[in-house]
Formats: sequence, structure tokens, C-alpha cells
Amino acid sequence: MATRIFIDGAAGTTGLEIRERLEGRSEFELLLLDESQRKDAGARKTALSEADIAILCLPDDAAREAVSLAEGTGTRIIDASSAHRVSEGWTYGFPEIVGHEKIAGARLVSNPGCYPTGFIALVAPLVRAGLVPADWPMTVNAVSGYSGGGKALIERFESEGAPAFRAYGFDMEHKHRPEMKLHSGLEHDVIFAPSVVPAYRGMIVEVPLHLGAMSTGACADDLRNSLAQFYAHSPVIAVRDKADLAEMTLEVSAAPSDAMELFVFGNEGGWHARLVARLDNLGKGASGAAIQNLNIMCGLDETAGLKL
Repeated sequence: MATRIFIDGAAGTTGLEIRERLEGRSEFELLLLDESQRKDAGARKTALSEADIAILCLPDDAAREAVSLAEGTGTRIIDASSAHRVSEGWTYGFPEIVGHEKIAGARLVSNPGCYPTGFIALVAPLVRAGLVPADWPMTVNAVSGYSGGGKALIERFESEGAPAFRAYGFDMEHKHRPEMKLHSGLEHDVIFAPSVVPAYRGMIVEVPLHLGAMSTGACADDLRNSLAQFYAHSPVIAVRDKADLAEMTLEVSAAPSDAMELFVFGNEGGWHARLVARLDNLGKGASGAAIQNLNIMCGLDETAGLKL
């Protein structure tokens, strides 16, 4: 019997991509609401109760409302919003970091944010390995395509006179910061410098490190080797070899992808390092991660339906 899936918020960017990916898969039956029912609480509650798994592609407040509507139903939930990423009782939906078995058995799964996906993928394994101190003051610089910013930002970038570069988050209160800190095992908040460029999709997340000032004695090669070992069996995340990095420049691809590449660049001696993650903000950073989590929760191959 096919697993019944309800996408609450299927009209948004992430929801549309998830729906398109699932429509051709026989393992799933999509429960759909017409346009007139999309914001009707009663219709949504019925769909939530009838679904085996609901995927929430909603603003935070609407996602919390959906969870309330689903109370007592037993419906499993994947929340693609940021509403529950640091909430007690929710499993963080980053299988490479938290473990596939936790997601497989979870009822409530919170999809990681796009920027935190790159940051946590780079930092969490190194903190666990003791190569980067948990109390190190972390800075992350990141640039993303505009599709992750919602309808208003998409319209702005696709209109005449669109900005060439948009930096934001200067109040130091960006909602991704608690997620980065908690799931990387850090003791201090992260200084996060996000920005958007006139590309529809794609993302580069960078963490600069002054390894020579750390007490661990690790160099860039140590970090790269540790990450390569950590992700050795991942079909989604690849760590690029040192030999691939000579004279390299990084570009954001416009092609959809659910993969993520990690790079460790170091100077001579390796005491200065730049950790870089390249991913698709709508792929591993959003809809691709939701599909990966859905596959795991249903006992399927985690890469089924992914664009790798």
C-alpha cells in the first residue's frame, strides 16, 4: 500500500519541488487540496489526519498551527520551516549528523535550514573529533540564490533594477544561529554573515579558521582527512581531495542538485583554513533534504528520487 503524503504549503517554492518529485513515485499517494481549501483550517486538519506523513512547507507560525491541527492523529511530520529545529521532542533531520536510525523511527522531524546545512556539515564532525574546540568563536560567511527568500524577495530579484548583491542579518539575530550552535555542539553563538545574489538557486557557505591560534595543533590536512573519513559512506555528501583544490575557484551552479560538496583550503603549513560547503539551497538545503528524510522514514533507499 502506498504511503499517503500531504504537503501543507504545496504552493510555495519548496512545496512545489517536493510535489513534483513525488508525483511520479508509486510508493506514495499524494493527498491534495484545491486552491480554495489551501488555507482552510478544517480542510487542512482533515488532510493532516488522513495522511501517514505530512510535509510542512509553511511560514513558522503556520507550521506550528499545522502541528496543533495534527495533534492526536498519529501522523508523522517533516517540518521544512524553522519553527522546530531546536525544539525538544523533535528529531533534527540531518541523517549524516544525527544518524539515520533516529530519523527512521521519529514521528516529528525538523528539516535543517539551508545555510545551517553547510555550516553544520563542516563544523560538527570536527568539533566531535576534537580538531576544533567547541568554545571557538565561529564566523560563517555565506551567499545564496534568491529562491530561498520567499515570494517577495523572488519578485524583487526578478524585477527590473534588481540588486547585484544583498547582505543582511546585521542585527545579529538571524533565526539560523541557534540551530548552527546547537547541532554543531558549540558553546558560543555564531557570527553569521548571509547574503543573496541574482542567481535563482545555489549556495556557498564558508567558515574561516585560524588553526594556528588553536590549542589542538590541527592543520588543514587534518581537518580535510577527518571530514573525508566522517562522510566516507555518504551517497549525498562528498569531500574533495587536496589534489582537486589547486588553483580552484568556486562557482554556484544553476542546475538543481541534492548533493553537497565540502572543501578544506589551507595555506602553506595549513595554519589558516577556509572550510567551504557548496550546495543547492533548494536541494540538500530544502526539498532534497525533505525527500531524503521521507525515504528514510519509509524504509526506502535514502537516495530514491534525489538528483545526485
